Parts: sequence; structure tokens; C-alpha cells
Amino acid sequence: PSLNGRPLPKPAEIKAHLDAHIIGQERAKKALSVAVYNHYKRVHSGVADVQLSKSNILLIGPTGVGKTLLAETLARILQVPFAIVDATVLTEAGYVGEDVENILVRLLQAADYDVKQAERGILFIDELDKVARKSGNPSITRDVSGEGVQQELLKILEGTVSGVPPKGGRKHPEQPLVQINTKNILFICGGAFDGLDKIISQRIGTKSMGFGRSLDDHEEVSGASLLARVEPEELIQYGLIPELIGRLPVVGVLHPLSDQALMDILLKPRNALVKQYQKLFEMDGIALRFEEEALYKVVELTQKKEMGARGLRAVLETVMFEIMFELPARDDIAKCVITKEFIEKKAPPTFVYNKKRA
Repeated sequence: PSLNGRPLPKPAEIKAHLDAHIIGQERAKKALSVAVYNHYKRVHSGVADVQLSKSNILLIGPTGVGKTLLAETLARILQVPFAIVDATVLTEAGYVGEDVENILVRLLQAADYDVKQAERGILFIDELDKVARKSGNPSITRDVSGEGVQQELLKILEGTVSGVPPKGGRKHPEQPLVQINTKNILFICGGAFDGLDKIISQRIGTKSMGFGRSLDDHEEVSGASLLARVEPEELIQYGLIPELIGRLPVVGVLHPLSDQALMDILLKPRNALVKQYQKLFEMDGIALRFEEEALYKVVELTQKKEMGARGLRAVLETVMFEIMFELPARDDIAKCVITKEFIEKKAPPTFVYNKKRA
């Protein structure tokens, strides 16, 4: 099978690309690789004799563990248009807010208004959990914020031809609509689903947290491993409508990042933060080195913020800000060593000076 005139990468190749950019999350990466491969294989074949259903994906996991990055990296590997939309800005048609159909405009823009390209793109819908119904029971009054939006999303996830205003915004009689068929668009939905682990633990008969438990086979059941055992009924109980869950057959669960995983993120990926800072300093002729203790301190501060991988950048930007302001004007510094004391704001970094200074 091919995609855009190039051979479609096999699941193992897709995962290898993901490994280069995203640390850990092995199960989620495998599930995504297979789902994406099957999706584009289906698009390529166009078979009519066996109806191959779409493999849209639901990614569950706390903030900053790589949901968006996974989706973004997939689109880059496959060289297909990619757009992100936040489910919280969506409303049912006719209400103030953004029509669900409008999210297709983002994809059309990402495809440079090439409809054919947009029709095989990837659309990432974040914070799906925020449009959950307020209770597990369908409400008698319309739930503007939740169920209505899910019903609208359902239409485009299933595969429909949607008339889209090319520039976005409300549909105007004067504005010609662009027809987009969503049948071959891959939808990846993400969300933290706070509290879902408690619903699952009720079924399994174990408390996800708490003291005084007997040491039994449930001892290691933490929030993350509970989520890995999620069943459709629990997502319904959480507030997603059954039809929508039926359209998201592939579920990938992402785990909170351990200290070691955050350390690896700082150092290992191609776009690792440490490498980025070293490159920036190198452009000013300064060698930059981080002591290991300093990086562990960065990880510790990040874990306190509970922001996952995106917290690493926030912590580093805060501490590096001053020296990134000052050092470009200094031609006497050959090397800058970032120490733990510097990260703790107790001491300046260690400088090695150019010989000519003496």
C-alpha cells in the first residue's frame, strides 16, 4: 500500500519513528502504529467487498505525557495534513461557539486548501473528556456543553460529506461551501479523564488509593494500570455517549512519566531540550554542559508542577532566561556549566573563559 505516492510505512517502522521522538509509552505507541497502518491501508485499498471499519483512536492519559506529540509525530512521519482542536471550544450547531464542522476548516488550512489532501489528514481532538455528559443518564434538557457536541462529533467521525466555509466562521449564504468527505480522515481524540480510574476500580473491586488494604494481588493497581483496563461501559458511565465510543475502537493509555522518563526526555530524543539549548549556545560560540545533578533537580521541580514533559521546558526557560539574555554579549566565555546550585538559584553557573582573557 502507498500513501501520497510513497510506500506506507509498516507498523514497526512507524513505531521506530515514534521512538525517536517520544520516550516510553510502549503499548500506546504500538496500538497507534497498528491503527494508523490499518487506517491508511483501508484508504489505499478502497475495497468494496469487505467493509473495513475506521480505526479512530482514543488516547487517555494525564497532561504532558505526549498525547498531542504522538499525533503530531504520526502526521509528520506520514506527511499528511494535521490539525489540533480543543473540544472545549466546540458547541452544538446553533449555539454561540465554534461549530463542530468548523474543525474541518483547520485541516483544510493545514492542507493549503487542497481538499484531496485534507480528506486523508489526521485531526487531533483534545480534551474530549471535557464534553462528557454531566451524568451517565441522558438529560431531558439539552446539554449544550456535552452531549450535543458529542452527537455532532459523531457525524464527522463516522464519515460524512460536510459543507465547510473555507475561511471558517459561521456559514453565510454568500460564502460558497467546500465539500469535505470525512470517511478517510483519521481522528485521534485525547483526554485526561480525571476520575475514570475510580469508576474502573469499582468494577475490579479495588480502591485505586487508600490505606489499610490487605496485601493482595491488587496491591500494585495504580491509577495508570487501572486505566489500561478500561471497558466501554466505564467510558459511558464517565459521560461519553455509546455511539461515540463505538467510533473510537482503538484505545491507547498513556502513563504518567517517571523521573527516569523525564530525564530521558531531556537527553535522548532528536529534539531533546538539552540538545536544543546546546545548539543555541553553540551559535554564540559557547559550549554548554549540564551536570547530571542539575538535570535531576530540573526533573524534581517538574514533577512538583505535575505538568509532565511540557513542565520541563517551563522549568528550564525560567532558570536559563537570565544567562540567555546576558551571554550573547560576552565574547570572553568559552564554556558554561549548569550546576544544581544554579537550578536552585543559589549560585551562578560555572564559566570557563577564553585563553585570550589573560
